[in-house]
Amino acid sequence: MHRDVDGLNVFRGETLPDETRLAGWAALKHALGVRGPVRGPACVSAKHVSGSTRKEGAWRVFDKRYWPGDTFVDHLTFALRHETLDLLLLKRIFEAVEPKMLEEFIRKTPTGISSRRAWFLYELLTEHILDIPDDPGGIFVDVLDEKNYFTAKPRLSKRHRVRDNLLGTGKFCPIIRRTKVLTEFTNIRLEKKAAEILGRTGAHLLARAASFLLLADSRASFEIEGERPPRTRLERWGRAVLQAGKNHLTLEEIVRLQSVLIEDARFVHVGLRPDGVFLGERDNNGDPLPEFIGARPTDLRDLMSAMLEANDRMSGDVIDPVLQAAATAFGFVYIHPFQDGNGRIHRCLVHHVLAERKFTPLGMVFPVSSVMYDRIDDYRRTLMGHTGPLMEFIDWRPTPERNVEVLNDTADLYRYFDATQAAEFLYGCVQRTVEQDLPREIEYLRRRDDALRRIIDTVEMPNRLADNLLLFIRQNKGQLPKNRRTREFAKLTDKEVGLLEAIVREAFEDFEDTGARTDDM
Repeated sequence: MHRDVDGLNVFRGETLPDETRLAGWAALKHALGVRGPVRGPACVSAKHVSGSTRKEGAWRVFDKRYWPGDTFVDHLTFALRHETLDLLLLKRIFEAVEPKMLEEFIRKTPTGISSRRAWFLYELLTEHILDIPDDPGGIFVDVLDEKNYFTAKPRLSKRHRVRDNLLGTGKFCPIIRRTKVLTEFTNIRLEKKAAEILGRTGAHLLARAASFLLLADSRASFEIEGERPPRTRLERWGRAVLQAGKNHLTLEEIVRLQSVLIEDARFVHVGLRPDGVFLGERDNNGDPLPEFIGARPTDLRDLMSAMLEANDRMSGDVIDPVLQAAATAFGFVYIHPFQDGNGRIHRCLVHHVLAERKFTPLGMVFPVSSVMYDRIDDYRRTLMGHTGPLMEFIDWRPTPERNVEVLNDTADLYRYFDATQAAEFLYGCVQRTVEQDLPREIEYLRRRDDALRRIIDTVEMPNRLADNLLLFIRQNKGQLPKNRRTREFAKLTDKEVGLLEAIVREAFEDFEDTGARTDDM
């Protein structure tokens, strides 16, 4: 390799643990000088390590018997066997070496698992065909080990004798690791829990619960962006969200969603943006201080097409719907293809995938955005956990319009990403909606209906007035506010007020009331 890893003490600002050497992706990046983040870099100790590996700071430290050797092939094989597959780094590593190095490796071990995987991935990512004859023989091997990754339905590649079970294509491919958290999530079958809850609920009550949850999700999606739009705009966006899954997901459909979202398009370009986009602050002169920069305008159509192709591949029954939703929705927001509306459409894509895969019941929207808003710090950490490390590899300059212009080729930064953290976060949001928000809303409506019936039985009044009475008492911790007592409810006697307050308190006794309720909306 070009640069020796022996004697290196610091890698990308991180001090190596004592008596260790870089290995795998980190060694290849250092030796070849490729640009890209190494997440969880590996090193090999000069000593024995208890349990074969240990975590030390940012490092994964391997026992000394894992030392692969000093060549490019040695470290490539180590990375493919022992580290998380990093398609961004792998593509740039492949582009930095002579094809002959790969050809020699494959010819020496044509039926080896690592050599066949490297061969397939080289040709998939670079679109360059190596000078190797088709079909090395032997059994087919998986590109991804199903024990370590969530995989798609395999496609056989007879040329390489591999089963391509990636979640995407060579132009857009998320990776989702089979972590303990995600394995547990996929085993609890939340869609069945939701169906059981709804199956025990009457149609009228269910329709009202669905209406509230839809409005709550729409409102939270705007609040995440720092907006409090009028109810008419919320309802219009809610109707668009409710259509999720009814139309096949295409670029045209996503642009249609954006046009629904943006009522006044005089100052916003609808469709793929013709200029740069960034998230962050501005300095005292108004120039950008970006924390994140979206893909270049010239790359958008190709990236979106590839993203949609990957989504289609995941749409079968093999990959869990929530994992697909995370890969597609977060992949979209990383690309950031529009001038405005990216965040809300990103969250709408979650609903689209879950509805299309029939994870959510017909006519129901899980208020995922409400949970994201409640967990806004976790949400932002999830987003920045991926995008933050990429900023070092984006060369940009401010434009006269105080926007950003990207100066280098960055398309690959948006093609390949590890969606594991995003999937864990999203699954946690979905779990809360199914196990807490949905049953809580249904229970709230039951209690509310019972309280309203008893209120009207006690004092004859219009439903609207009884509704307001219940709202005021609940908002004032079980008592009718004095200003309301002397205004619209002045005709009530003190005894009647006491009875009505007792009805409301009894109806909602021991009810865990968190967040906005139907009567607050």
